[in-house]
Amino acid sequence: MRQDKIRNIAIIAHVDHGKTTLVDEMLKAAGAFRENQQVAERILDSNDQERERGITILAKNISIEYNGVKINIIDTPGHADFGGEVERVLKMADGALLLVDAAEGPMPQTRFVLKHAIACGLSIMMVINKIDRDGAHPEGVVNDALDLMMDLGATDEQLEFAMEHVVYASAVNGIARLSPDDDGQDMLPLLDMIIDGIPAPEVDLDAPLAMQCVTVDHSSYVGRIGIGRIFSGVIHAGEQILVVKNDGSRSTAKVKQLFTFDYLGRKECSEAVAGDIAAVVGVDGTDIGDVYTNPENPVALDPIEIDPPTLSVIFEASTSPLVGREGDIVGGRQLKDRLMAERENNVTMRIEELEDKTGIEVAGRGILHLSVLMEQMRREGYEFQVGRPRVLFEKGENGKVIEVFGNAGGLMVSMEAGDTQTHLEFKIPTRGIMGLKNRILNVTHGEAVFYHTFLEYGPFAGDIGGRANGVMVSMTTEPAVAYALGTLQERGALFVAPGDDCYEGMLVGERPQSGDMVVNVAKTKNLGNQRSSTADIAVQLTPPKTFSLEEALEYIMDDELVEITPKSIRMRKRLLTEVERRKWNVQHGLVAKLG
Repeated sequence: MRQDKIRNIAIIAHVDHGKTTLVDEMLKAAGAFRENQQVAERILDSNDQERERGITILAKNISIEYNGVKINIIDTPGHADFGGEVERVLKMADGALLLVDAAEGPMPQTRFVLKHAIACGLSIMMVINKIDRDGAHPEGVVNDALDLMMDLGATDEQLEFAMEHVVYASAVNGIARLSPDDDGQDMLPLLDMIIDGIPAPEVDLDAPLAMQCVTVDHSSYVGRIGIGRIFSGVIHAGEQILVVKNDGSRSTAKVKQLFTFDYLGRKECSEAVAGDIAAVVGVDGTDIGDVYTNPENPVALDPIEIDPPTLSVIFEASTSPLVGREGDIVGGRQLKDRLMAERENNVTMRIEELEDKTGIEVAGRGILHLSVLMEQMRREGYEFQVGRPRVLFEKGENGKVIEVFGNAGGLMVSMEAGDTQTHLEFKIPTRGIMGLKNRILNVTHGEAVFYHTFLEYGPFAGDIGGRANGVMVSMTTEPAVAYALGTLQERGALFVAPGDDCYEGMLVGERPQSGDMVVNVAKTKNLGNQRSSTADIAVQLTPPKTFSLEEALEYIMDDELVEITPKSIRMRKRLLTEVERRKWNVQHGLVAKLG
């Protein structure tokens, strides 16, 4: 039977094409807020970092009710580092709203998310957004999106559905129209098309229970909460269910609480029926892919595989001479406890303590995926240090080492020249990506837009050169002085300003040549009998180069660390003193033995 009173849709798009803003306006159009209620923009991006970065990090579920029909809406990330969220949550949907910028057209992440939606067999409805933007050409974008669907293997039925279900919108203005030239001033045409076009779930209420956990939430009060779609039957609060994991192992659990989604929140209920999306409390240690089913008549569903991580970093307790000045939580035990708690809450990361107990290895899908966790921890008051991200390798069946992200370093596969921009596409190993964005921005004077996504496992591409420039390394633990910096800026770019706390072994600047240089950032001018200290006021300094957390992670080399505190991001040598570094180099044959 069809659940005509339910629609399940996912919203998929490239980064910054307006997914979350569109959902805001759909909520308003469906009466989710009181009249005159003050509502923040991008409601679903409730995480501070989501608002600051302007991206969606976590897939979220909400629902609206329109004309007596419940519409479950899944807002998905568009960034490749969080692509695993997209791939899984599409399993809960019957259709997808493909959101495309009317000026930019389909972009790299459009291809990424659309490919998975097509593979899942979803009905694709197109929403051409930002039709009021300068340079918008909505009809041309529709054709480009249809061409992309054909390239990605869409069926004739999917293509025909997409051609017949197109909405032109300006989400920021709360407008959706069936034609770019219409004069409609609300979002109702979009809601009507969802009700009339997206297929209702086809289910069997009388069959045994079959529900699959697609995302995992966490509560400090009740533990893990399994969220997923009910494919058949009915689930009741208080009943015993069978839990079947991806590896086939089985256990029983009692449903302690049951929730369905209700606008921006969850509503506790006594039962949830097939076709709906529910949240289940009571399955201890539940994981993505778990199937909740009837113990006496179990139903088998295809397992969900979590995407393997591609990069890892080692978290360590800070050994900086400045440790404890800016953060309240600095101990190794506290750092371990925090990361082990993250392991329970965040199933998309792999978190393990090193065998020698010197640190915790955290593996994720990319630099952004890892840096989001680091940023959250520094906001919680933690001080810690991390090493250079390293690429994770896999061994094939023949024992040969296989690398992630491409066959070779920087192999161009296509170039398309447009009226205002040129699109270049490369195959490149993950190691080649680290630091690449900044170099591209430099040579294009900030005009380039850079995206990457997983392609394939390819042969090991050999060694890839690291940072070409050497660095200036502080020789003292003192605040930087303007006079010293004025001299040093003639020899390279500085990372610090007068008065900044520095310590021995800290990176304070970059040289145009290779090789590191030890410098004194606290050197003052020697004053004679006829000189005045006020003469130093005339020193003209260029503002120092600053690094975001992602930029610092991409910049450092294997012998360096990033020190992270609630207030600062500093880069340093792993061995702080020049004597220690020379001794290490001698022991490892990197320089001729002194003396």
